[in-house]
Amino acid sequence: MLKRLRLPMISVHVPFLWVGGLTFFPWVFFKKQNPPAWLINHERIHLRQQAETGLLLFYVWYLLEFLVRLIVYRHRYRAYRNICFEREAYANDQNLSYLTTRKPWAFWKYL
Repeated sequence: MLKRLRLPMISVHVPFLWVGGLTFFPWVFFKKQNPPAWLINHERIHLRQQAETGLLLFYVWYLLEFLVRLIVYRHRYRAYRNICFEREAYANDQNLSYLTTRKPWAFWKYL
């Protein structure tokens, strides 16, 4: 079961990355060589989301929700921050034990 499984994470340092972290299961690309624990946790939450939805569905959903939010908020950053996957990750990235108690498909409550 995904709840108990610690998913593989292949960490890659990419100094020219335009964001702090980017997840593409099972790879996680970080801008900094030694990212902070909260950012690693944030990206691990995305790994779990991608494992639940499948990589293709995750990115199609992510893009479509971003476009809808962009129409609603008319601001790229606010649209990005209100995507359900990002809302879950940002709400719980400081809680380093979140993934041990997270229920499957928990991002639904952030829609």
